[in-house]
Amino acid sequence: MQAVRPFNFSAGPAALPHEVLSLVAEEMLDWHGSGMSVMEMSHRGREFISIYEAAEADLRELLQVPPNFRILFMQGGGLGENAIVPMNLSGGGAVDVVVTGSWSKKSAGEARRYADVRIAADSATLNADQRHLDIPDASTWQLRKDAAYVHVCTNETIDGIEFQTLPDLKALGCDAPLVIDFSSHVASRPVEWSKVGVAFAGAQKNIGPAGLTLVIVREDLLGRALPICPSAFDYKIVAEAESMFNTPPTFGIYVAGLVFQWLKRFEYAGKTGLAAIEQRNIDKATLLYQALDDSSLYENRVAAHCRSRMNVPFFLRDERLNDAFLAGAKERGLLQLKGHKSVGGMRASIYNAIPLEGVQALVSYLKDFENRHG
Repeated sequence: MQAVRPFNFSAGPAALPHEVLSLVAEEMLDWHGSGMSVMEMSHRGREFISIYEAAEADLRELLQVPPNFRILFMQGGGLGENAIVPMNLSGGGAVDVVVTGSWSKKSAGEARRYADVRIAADSATLNADQRHLDIPDASTWQLRKDAAYVHVCTNETIDGIEFQTLPDLKALGCDAPLVIDFSSHVASRPVEWSKVGVAFAGAQKNIGPAGLTLVIVREDLLGRALPICPSAFDYKIVAEAESMFNTPPTFGIYVAGLVFQWLKRFEYAGKTGLAAIEQRNIDKATLLYQALDDSSLYENRVAAHCRSRMNVPFFLRDERLNDAFLAGAKERGLLQLKGHKSVGGMRASIYNAIPLEGVQALVSYLKDFENRHG
């Protein structure tokens, strides 16, 4: 009988589907009779090329990536892309950033090394205590006509803020491409590609192990890199080499490919694939937010219309109970619930790999703890 694993609510590196982990373990020493682990393969050998091609094709199908976008498997994570994007797209000129939390704030700071960055809007200005709890209405964004691109983080992992729909820059009178950091909700919902120029994501939150970075870039944006851009980070060079300009994160690509396959065959509520995982994500988030909203002990402070389905920060109104809450959660097999050090409190990251039963177990614990301490 299979032992029940704890539910891991870590924000990243995060939980992976048990089915995928089991298959990785099974194939660890000998992938498909090759006599090699994937970690031992040449990235240019036929075995790994087959893994790469399947992963690329499955991701394109899963996210319905249009043919005029290139999928790049890179390295450096989301923080690395905060530099790689402006080196590829800014031309050293104007870049507008919408700040809705910690990650977009970091993006703006890094891009200033390479471009003339202006904050087009900042959610911290919407409330007296300067917290990021909302998304400024797009009609208030101060966008420049000469901006090389506009950057948004579509899901703020730390602050628990998510764009439920992408901004339509053309409707705002802006012709610049939209760059989205969708690291912590990639593959959790469809993407409105008609509004996007570049999408990037560190894999370790929803797709696979740390080390792999996905970049999905519109072809007309290739070939614009600054002279200082390292060749291995030049989107055009990486695209022309089909992500093999240098040795890519082979094991990360392999695991991500297995996750893509798992997502394609995923079934829930009469749906399959991305529609199924999105519906389960909606149901999980609804269940957890309802429990928090009904409580007199816990609170979520994010505006209801932009609450993240993936990252749910919450606070105990009596913070003297924090340590007891975390200790009790661990005893119940509910792991990694401590909030980010910059904001405190608690955070439950309920990515694709967290089953509905995991959120049900968390909600049950929330209620039990409140009954004892509320």
